[in-house]
Amino acid sequence: PDVIIEAQFDDNDAEHGQDHLQDTLTDDIKKLSLDTSEKGKAAGVTGVHRTKQDDGPKVNDPRLLPDEFLQRTAKVVYILEKKHSRAATGFIKLLADRNSELFKRCAMFSPVDHRVPRVYVPLADCPPDFVTKPEAYSQMLFICRIVDWKEDCNFASGQLCKSLGQAGEIEPESEGILMEYGVDFSDFSPEVLECLPQSLPWDISPGELAKRRDLR
Repeated sequence: PDVIIEAQFDDNDAEHGQDHLQDTLTDDIKKLSLDTSEKGKAAGVTGVHRTKQDDGPKVNDPRLLPDEFLQRTAKVVYILEKKHSRAATGFIKLLADRNSELFKRCAMFSPVDHRVPRVYVPLADCPPDFVTKPEAYSQMLFICRIVDWKEDCNFASGQLCKSLGQAGEIEPESEGILMEYGVDFSDFSPEVLECLPQSLPWDISPGELAKRRDLR
């Protein structure tokens, strides 16, 4: 009963019907169940008692299996570089347990990207009327940055950076994506703007066009 048989269903099975597939599974289960039943009968008939000395290695000993059947495991020992920006877009909501001490200090941040863990954020970072009117912010996007994640805690700790606006609008959604991936979308500095042509409208001269490849 502990054995799970995984079978593939192809066009041949579809032609022969479900009965053909059921018969194939039944045969496979019978083959796998021969081990314990027949060995038990043989031991009962002969009356042979095996001692600890002649007890050989068990069949499920992983040392007897070929390498291709083993699942290699490893352990993370050091984080060489933090690739993620630790910033995420999501929503804030009150904690479920209103009687806990944590409810008085923190709110729950739920990222839109489910690969990012949920985060405890201080209520001081939330809007002033968030505790009394949490439903007013149910569709408001926020940016949160993770600052810590302790080993004995199910959720990370973070800080709310800013409010982006209503979910579903293009500008808040775009700004959130840019911040998550660490893209600098701030305004250009005056030094950069001085490199641009000052007299508008500006056209490319015929001599410059002759040196360029037109990719329009």
